[in-house]
Amino acid sequence: MTTARHYGMDWLRIGAFALLILYHIGMYFVPWGWHVKIAEPIDWVAIPMLATNGWRLALLFLVSGYASAALFAKLGGSGTFARSRSARLLVPLLFGMAVVIPPQPWIDLAGQHGYRQGFLHFWLHDYFGFQFIDGIALPTWQHLWFVVYLWVYTMLAALLLAVVPEGVRARIADAAARWLNGWGLLVWPLVAWLIIYALFPDHDETHALFDDGPSHLHYLVAFAAGWLLRVRLSLFDAVARWWKVAAMLAVVAFGPVAWIEWTWPGDTIAPDWVFPPYHIARLVQGWAAIVALVGIADHYWNRDHPWRATLAEAVFPFYIIHQTIIVVVGWYLLRAGVDALLSFLILLAATVSGCWLFYAIGRSIGWLRPLIGLQRG
Repeated sequence: MTTARHYGMDWLRIGAFALLILYHIGMYFVPWGWHVKIAEPIDWVAIPMLATNGWRLALLFLVSGYASAALFAKLGGSGTFARSRSARLLVPLLFGMAVVIPPQPWIDLAGQHGYRQGFLHFWLHDYFGFQFIDGIALPTWQHLWFVVYLWVYTMLAALLLAVVPEGVRARIADAAARWLNGWGLLVWPLVAWLIIYALFPDHDETHALFDDGPSHLHYLVAFAAGWLLRVRLSLFDAVARWWKVAAMLAVVAFGPVAWIEWTWPGDTIAPDWVFPPYHIARLVQGWAAIVALVGIADHYWNRDHPWRATLAEAVFPFYIIHQTIIVVVGWYLLRAGVDALLSFLILLAATVSGCWLFYAIGRSIGWLRPLIGLQRG
């Protein structure tokens, strides 16, 4: 494994998190349930949202697996790797749950459940009560569930790296790379996803860790694929051969997903026969889009830029703060009765500027840096 940095994977990680921010802004407008909604949700917004829904989170786990493998190679030991990952993930998680997240469940309770107390009372007296209020668990990690899952996956990787001899690990990686070489990269992870769906067709993702087994299997496929991309760089040759086919497949597979959403929009109940082809098409589109995006990153984006290092560092702080900004600003936009277009523009401007301010302040104060996911200066 070469130690050369793949700038394309950095740009892919930056782009994936930027897309996540846009997606959460979109949640204010679609009919789907969320913390705060515009007074009159817009059905058609669900179509572009669904275009990313099948792959955006799995892509984040894939690039995280790639980055985790690179960090393990740099640190050189499973114990050091586990300690490093725990410090970089758990400290921001606890800070986020204690300080950043609380406005979200308060707005959820106040806006949709009739909670009458102000935010300070909620934060000081109810939030840390380790209780359920109207079905909402407190305290909560909300959108930071991704950090929790990523920590669990990296600890699982650290355990396997500690107990499996290096020679055995190399043989396993070689065998997996042979399976994924050529068209296998496009087919076998998708087959794994389809098997998971066939075994658990009624599972709804919970983000609650302990009751989300099928989701873990789904994301671990992507995490493992990202790790293998880093330790067997020859797989990028397979990506190079197949990413254009994958891109076309992703576009074709999205057709049934978009048609079904257009035909039965919003809260309209679709017939039972719709759900299997919908989920299968979504899985096909999801994995094909991931292969296509890795190919695009490898072919077009594998070059440095003066902004790359800053953006790569800013990604985690942006992720920590962005949803709270969206929910709080959306709450006030809803109460002010602002129309959809102006709401979108305000949400976008407030989220981008708020994220940059959070990052700029946090990175300039030494003791704040580890709290927002940055290395100590």
